[in-house]
Amino acid sequence: MTPRAGPLRVLVVDDEPAILRFLRASLESQGYIVSTAADARTALEMVRKKAVDLVVLDLGLPDMDGLDVVRQIRDDGETLPIIILSSRDNESAKVTAFDLGVDDYVTKPFGIDELLARIRAAQRHRLQQEGEKPLFHAGDLSIDLVRRIITVRGSEVKLSPREFDVLRLMAAHAGKVLTHRFMLEEIWGSDADVQYLRVYVRVLRQKIEADPERPTHILTESGVGYRLREPDQ
Repeated sequence: MTPRAGPLRVLVVDDEPAILRFLRASLESQGYIVSTAADARTALEMVRKKAVDLVVLDLGLPDMDGLDVVRQIRDDGETLPIIILSSRDNESAKVTAFDLGVDDYVTKPFGIDELLARIRAAQRHRLQQEGEKPLFHAGDLSIDLVRRIITVRGSEVKLSPREFDVLRLMAAHAGKVLTHRFMLEEIWGSDADVQYLRVYVRVLRQKIEADPERPTHILTESGVGYRLREPDQ
């Protein structure tokens, strides 16, 4: 399965407006794309439209119990990660949730650092299940696809969200030539100009290549596209 390019799309489902505002701001500050829903019906519609990659779900919703939401998602065959965020801390609720297929269970009140760690763990587990390795190493380049950390020659390199999207897409297909058209459609949409891609590749080379004029990581296939060198074995 080819991983979707771009930041993780998180759906937060809770009927408390203050919680929705807090989590949206906190998660967006970490580079996630955040959608919110205050009821089960809206949440299920978004999941069925394949509009999200991970769900943070409260159990006390106005129109349906959160456990029934989990049951419907799993009955639909959807395997995206689900993290319960609830004030219910009794053992029976947790056991039922895990039996239904949730990935984690966080009780309120909660710390945002804890929730972020649980999201990263759920994403890492899902990447491993889908065949994408959460860590990529090639020579002096290291990419942590979950924590979005890039290191080159032992030093961390800061990338913008879109620069990371380009690099992650190439890492997912390392060793293979990716055409300009494929990369544009995956990252920008079909109407994007190839110049966007050239600019981002040039910036990436300046950040990760020892000599940007003689790249060893991001290689150009003239007139076709780009190829990221294969990972170390």
